[in-house]
Amino acid sequence: MAKLVLEFLSEEIPARMQARAAEDLKRLFTEGLTQAGLDFAFAAAFATPRRLVLAMDGIPLRSADVREEKRGPRTDAPARAIEGFLKGAGLNSLDQCEKRDTGKGEFYFAVIEKKGRNATEVLREVIGKVLSGFPWPKSMRWGARPLVWVRPLQQILCVFNGVALKGGIVENRADSPDFYFDAAAQGGTGSRFVFVESPRANDVIVPARETTRGHRFMAPGEIRVEGYTDYVRKLKQAYVMVDAEERKAVIRTKAETACREAGVTLVKDDALLAEVAGLVEWPVPMMGTIDRAFMDVPAEVLITSMKTHQRYFACHTRGGELANRFVVVANTVAPDGGREIVAGNERVLRARLSDARFFWDQDRKAKLADRLPALKDIVFHAKLGTQAERVERIVALAQAIMKAESCGFFHMTDPAHLEAAARLAKADLTSGMVGEFPELQGVMGGYYAQLEGLPLEVSNAIADHYAPTGPESRCPHSPVSVAVALADKLDTLVGFWAIDEKPTGSKDPYALRRAALGSIRLVTENGLRLKLTDVFKAAAAGRTINSGELLAFFADRLKVQAREQGVRHDLVNAVFALGDEDDLVRLLARVKALQAFVGSDDGKNLLVAYNRAANIVKAEERKDKALAGQIKSVPDPALLEQAEEKAVAAALEGAAASAGPALAREDFTAAMSALAALRAPLDAFFDKVTVNVAERPDLRLNRLRLLRRISATIDSVADFSKIES
Repeated sequence: MAKLVLEFLSEEIPARMQARAAEDLKRLFTEGLTQAGLDFAFAAAFATPRRLVLAMDGIPLRSADVREEKRGPRTDAPARAIEGFLKGAGLNSLDQCEKRDTGKGEFYFAVIEKKGRNATEVLREVIGKVLSGFPWPKSMRWGARPLVWVRPLQQILCVFNGVALKGGIVENRADSPDFYFDAAAQGGTGSRFVFVESPRANDVIVPARETTRGHRFMAPGEIRVEGYTDYVRKLKQAYVMVDAEERKAVIRTKAETACREAGVTLVKDDALLAEVAGLVEWPVPMMGTIDRAFMDVPAEVLITSMKTHQRYFACHTRGGELANRFVVVANTVAPDGGREIVAGNERVLRARLSDARFFWDQDRKAKLADRLPALKDIVFHAKLGTQAERVERIVALAQAIMKAESCGFFHMTDPAHLEAAARLAKADLTSGMVGEFPELQGVMGGYYAQLEGLPLEVSNAIADHYAPTGPESRCPHSPVSVAVALADKLDTLVGFWAIDEKPTGSKDPYALRRAALGSIRLVTENGLRLKLTDVFKAAAAGRTINSGELLAFFADRLKVQAREQGVRHDLVNAVFALGDEDDLVRLLARVKALQAFVGSDDGKNLLVAYNRAANIVKAEERKDKALAGQIKSVPDPALLEQAEEKAVAAALEGAAASAGPALAREDFTAAMSALAALRAPLDAFFDKVTVNVAERPDLRLNRLRLLRRISATIDSVADFSKIES
């Protein structure tokens, strides 16, 4: 067994693509080896700004010989069938086949023996395949080279079993009389590019070398590599950290140390940390200072400007306010300790923040209400009108939500405040600051509203109307904020549903999944009692939508959220399957009561009995289609002969009498307790009563009706058929 280290060295790879690229390299390469008959024990992939790296262990030096048998048609089959079999098996004539009597006739068998190949041959082939089909989100060509890669690919390093594979990547020109590699004839991949051991010099697209290179500036010389451990050690000596997790840990630790020495704390930002780790091969965090002249600009503006334009980390004072310090991560060790680097970054930041201050000063000269006419010139979507038209919909929907909520959440809400917040929520889209920093939509509107002296409820609602934006983000709780934020999201969802622009697979260009999750949090975390189908109708404003389909979309998102909270998804399905449950608060209360019930002994046993009853009924209905309609009738009390079936009938009457009122008053725990009373009589019924009494058709039918009623009674609480046992 041998080890492998593979490196693709290139110009700088965009930070946002590195993690996915490392995963794709590992997946494509391991799949290629497996398909070629080479196993492995371990594989891991890494990325730096300039390289993709794969480390593997446990690779055999040669793939095993393979003997494969394929059964063909009968020996007396038509000629066309035999020809198709030969072609599929890769054989030329029947002389290469065996005839065997299988007991069901004589058949042709093809015995195909494939000799194993040297691992180095397989590795070259797989590298060519990976290069040919690597799924970069965006890629490029450079010069006259036909190879497509994210950035110019400089060289390849492949060390297997301590030996570097040399040569080069060439184009597999199958249309030329002197092409290098007949992929089809060799049983290969058919790749467009191949790794050739002795290529003609003029044909090399990317050279394969026995060396790599260190840090672009601090150690650009060649480094000879013997294996992965040696590779990591020597690159670290050459100022390159191969593992992104190590680079992130270094950035975090050294940045926190610098902050501690400066008397401030680092603002946590995992996304920025991951991005910066993808920009440097040797991270060197340094502390800089923000000119105090900019500290009266809103903190969100300063943080966004530093993060978006400069990739700086913000800092907080011990009191939690934005500090006039920032952390910049250099990619080099400076001889002066970084003083020039810090000074240069401070100069750049002053220029950036001067622009931000200009927008801040200019924007405050106009009131939000004065900006509303400009929304007529901003198209929200070609089929959904302008932002001005959308504002009118949001105003109407926020008012409808306030009226539709049935438990008084909005009873103290000032309708004038609600209308003002909804009408002004999108006004900052016409501001210079939001034009420069779209991430600050809503936030800036909240600041401008506050400076105008608008009521705090209004300014907060404007600032919060995009919230929550994710599972960890803050959810609004003020009534005006909740109504406007929910109206904004539901208008988006219903609008795109109406024009049939729904998420498909992994594609969600309008972030409708996020809008649904945000809506669910607004409803459930504030206990809003809303019938979603009624709210969907109000949001549609006369447009045609499939409310059931949209509710199912909400159900899928609710299952995601519930799973994160430890709630089983099948229980959500069981409650949604009732068909008339669109009150999310009530639904979740029912789901939580159901989860507690099915986790108890009574619940587990009742589920077993339910499934047994349902399966018997289904089996009999399949045998006799006419029986299905008859079973739906109520059992005849006069035909209840055995004590056990009488006890079940009485228990069902009692359970229905108790569960019904409990469900009506939304006491789902009491409803589950009523069902628990069915456990003992059902156990006795299945022990003592024979359902399919062939000699008594009337008794058999009555008992099937009783079983059907068991399912119907239990299903009044939740559809137990959806619960996974």
